[in-house]
Amino acid sequence: MAEQHFERTVEAPCAAGEAYEWHLRPGALRRLLPPWDSARVVSGSGPEERLEKGARTVLRVGVGPIGLNWTAEIADEQPQKTFFVDRQVTGPFKAWVHRHEISMRGRSASVLKDKIRYQLPLGPLGQLVGGPMVRGKLERMFAWRHRVFVGDLEAHAAARDAGFEKKTIAITGASGLVGSTLAAFLRTGGHRVLELVRRAPAAPHEVRWDPAAGTVDTDALEGVDALVHLAGESIFGLRWTEEKKRRIAESRVGGTRAIVDALGRMEAPPKVLVAASAIGWYGDRGEEELPEAAPQGEGFLAETCAAWEGEVDRLPPGVRAVKMRLGVVLDAGGGALATMLPAFSLGLGGRLGTGRQWFPWIGLDDVVGAMHLAMYRPSIQGAVNLVAPGLVRNVEFTKAMGRALRRPTVFPVPRPALRMALGAEQADEMLLSSVRVVPAVLQREGFTFRCPEIDDALGHALGRTT
Repeated sequence: MAEQHFERTVEAPCAAGEAYEWHLRPGALRRLLPPWDSARVVSGSGPEERLEKGARTVLRVGVGPIGLNWTAEIADEQPQKTFFVDRQVTGPFKAWVHRHEISMRGRSASVLKDKIRYQLPLGPLGQLVGGPMVRGKLERMFAWRHRVFVGDLEAHAAARDAGFEKKTIAITGASGLVGSTLAAFLRTGGHRVLELVRRAPAAPHEVRWDPAAGTVDTDALEGVDALVHLAGESIFGLRWTEEKKRRIAESRVGGTRAIVDALGRMEAPPKVLVAASAIGWYGDRGEEELPEAAPQGEGFLAETCAAWEGEVDRLPPGVRAVKMRLGVVLDAGGGALATMLPAFSLGLGGRLGTGRQWFPWIGLDDVVGAMHLAMYRPSIQGAVNLVAPGLVRNVEFTKAMGRALRRPTVFPVPRPALRMALGAEQADEMLLSSVRVVPAVLQREGFTFRCPEIDDALGHALGRTT
């Protein structure tokens, strides 16, 4: 069967050597796997593994309803950092060779050209049945990959200009959606990342902590430049029983207390603690515009956030505190969007209640970018609203989901049905409350959102833009 060719080019805002290094550093593959795709890493490409000639990575990929292992190998690497090649050893294709060519364009820019040669199995039949689908998926994938690649390089370049390079950063909750993405992003920038884990550490990049017991291995954290605290029980999933609410509150308040107490015992604590909080701080506020200076609202989430942030306020002198109040993070790989996708994909999505409630959202890459900025920008301290400027109501978000997925959104869920399914408190606070949050601090700091508007954010998160 004839060999197929795919090629896509993008300009990178850095020298060729930096673009080359970005691809081979730990974390690069994690950054280049789209969340809307079914691929996941089985082995290889670990948190401490740089990709070099002969290195192999095994991915689990979905081919229709079937899962297959894809083993890829770095087959060639050019010492002058102008190209490298990966090829399929075993996998869904009859043959696959991907050449990454990187060339200079001026002193501070370069060009990445992805060139792929592949053959589908089953000869002409495979091309007839799978050819258009494969071509379309490659177009979507590389549009997404190049956008992530360029955005990451721009963020790392700005940090280097501010003197933030080759730092050591510790993260709690590094296995979660935000934490794993942040860790991969930082590693591609040349930083060392330590992950705090509850089990016995099994690798040099892991540090033991036990939030329930209030213990942290402070010796392993001495001299760390920044600590990002993300760990906590998810508010999604199970109905809010009293036990579930207790776990939500204790995991956040108790875990933060353990971190703050540990920093107080250290001789050389991190210079900054970036701690997750949530827009639940504000409660249900209707049409009121809510910058960071707005007072605390009412309800379980507001009280939990107040206690949570209160622990951060106990930080010892010399440690800058940043309290990130996250909105709904949009990413197909997890969180709220992944929960909504099955219904919307089937054309069963619709507004919640009246749909008039404000819906504060933010793209995952902007969460990572804002946390990165907070690590090295001294003027960022205290509360920070982590939401996009393109705020929408629930009904507008629902219509945007329909546009992104090309599905109808004509099945509203009435308020009584939500309250019956989840309980009045959980339905009212999570789905029906109106929180008109604005990112005043990030806008003051000149933060550039990668996805400031909802249609662009959903298109990127779902791989629907090319």
